[in-house]
Amino acid sequence: MRIVSWNVNGIRACIKKGFFEWLYEVEPDILCLQETKISEAELTKELIQPKGYHTYWNTGEKKGYAGVSIFTKEEPTKVERGIGVGKFDKEGRFLILEYNKLGLVNAYFPHSQRDLKRLNFKLKFNDAFLKFVEKLKEKTKRIILTGDFNVAHKEIDLKNPKQNENNAGFTIEERRWVDEFLSKGWVDTFREFEKGPGHYTWWSYRFNARKRNIGWRVDYFFVPTQFLKNIESSYILKDVLGSDHCPIGIELKI
Repeated sequence: MRIVSWNVNGIRACIKKGFFEWLYEVEPDILCLQETKISEAELTKELIQPKGYHTYWNTGEKKGYAGVSIFTKEEPTKVERGIGVGKFDKEGRFLILEYNKLGLVNAYFPHSQRDLKRLNFKLKFNDAFLKFVEKLKEKTKRIILTGDFNVAHKEIDLKNPKQNENNAGFTIEERRWVDEFLSKGWVDTFREFEKGPGHYTWWSYRFNARKRNIGWRVDYFFVPTQFLKNIESSYILKDVLGSDHCPIGIELKI
């Protein structure tokens, strides 16, 4: 099974840059999208019923903001659109799908924003997320968490760590939360296959950053430690354009 995750930074803009051509060429078994920036009323037939896929959307209350989606070849047995905390759920940041042998959580974490004005909100979001997925893990170890977590965990995960100390996405508080999260028995799958620097998933549109590979790794696949043996590969599709993020993927056996 192949699962791909991508922050498209606006699905309509990404469509204009070749989203559907890419989708039908790559044909992942499951595709998780973040920051779709589309309301339910704006969904086209092709987005609701793309060839070969069932789709599920959580568009949130605020128009043109956040939002997540999952395209899946196999129909899930259960779909949830939140974690039971209203102030987070209303922003359209979660989709949780259950299959007979697998649980999948697609999440779009808040950005701490300039001057860290939303840092406290994000840290509370993080804690609520951790509480939710820990409960899922008690039921089954066959869980995959993916999405844009809006944090570079280690210095190796961004090009210029010293220049970004205490900036949004690289604050001590955000990075310590990832440490705590991993200490609960979750694994960053990409780092199980690639230990070296220079691997990023987001680049600023400014200063020719992507061509110069001045980026951040903020998009992840996490699994419980016990499920890691089922992950055959975890990778970054850095050459796929269409957003300021690139897709990431895993291949696994169930």
